[in-house]
Amino acid sequence: MAKRMAGSVSDQLSLFPEPENDLERVVNVAQVTQLSPFRYPGGKTWLIPRFIRWIRSLSSRPAHFIEPFSGGGIVSLTAANMQLADHITMVELDQDVAAVWQIMLSDHAEWLANEIVNFDLTVETMAARIKAGAQTVQEIGFQTMLKNRTYRGGILAPGAGVLKYGENGRGIQSRWYPETLKNRILKVATLRDRITFIHGDGLQVMRDNAHRKDAVFFIDPPYTAAGKKAGSRLYRHFNLDHEELFRITATVAGQFLMTYNDAEGVRDLARTHGFKMRTVAMKNTHHAEMKELLIGRNLDWLGTQLNKEIE
Repeated sequence: MAKRMAGSVSDQLSLFPEPENDLERVVNVAQVTQLSPFRYPGGKTWLIPRFIRWIRSLSSRPAHFIEPFSGGGIVSLTAANMQLADHITMVELDQDVAAVWQIMLSDHAEWLANEIVNFDLTVETMAARIKAGAQTVQEIGFQTMLKNRTYRGGILAPGAGVLKYGENGRGIQSRWYPETLKNRILKVATLRDRITFIHGDGLQVMRDNAHRKDAVFFIDPPYTAAGKKAGSRLYRHFNLDHEELFRITATVAGQFLMTYNDAEGVRDLARTHGFKMRTVAMKNTHHAEMKELLIGRNLDWLGTQLNKEIE
């Protein structure tokens, strides 16, 4: 018998238009429950209403939900918070980002929350803290959050620059909300019994779990085949084997939803493996309207009135 979804799913979905009418409409992310403390390039807050529709369209609640490229983690956190799967597995290769997740999902979450609230942020104190280096997972995690909230676009890749003007000329203070960050970190900590975090290779985790019919995958790779220069500016681990990712995805026994920038090379890979594609409207970190690809075996749950399947 199919397991029922958490009752809050319908409440969340009532904020958004019906699927057949909303693919050309940019989601107002202010209406989405904010769970992640990260500002993340390529973050998926805008996708959350469609993600909920997808997972709700499945015949039963998944036993395992796996996100092999977690990054800022909003999708996994939503799945855990709304109990959309029995258990969540998050995977992240980047050591610094992984440190934050390891802390938030451990007994050290309160330490990180308090460290943020008690830190007197100025250009000078930030520079001194980062210059001092980090020898422990806790310190790596704190410095990662410090950089993520004060670097332009939340970018953590080498060469990322510090905010100069920020919002309303507030510079590095413009994205530093200590109490908000504390609340989000402590909220994540309450979900830790539902989440397994792996600091490792997402492709390998996919290989290891491809046989599981009771697992679903949300696949949002950190960088597309559109250009290495762009990827290197955003992510430390940007050099992904996209052909291998598609090959592995084609072997998974369960369902999956994949998101990619809309590039012809990506479309070719999807066609090669017989996957369905649709474009969906979103805004990037600079608030420019763009299209991303949603890829899966079946996208009927999206509706067909305004946005036809890509051949």
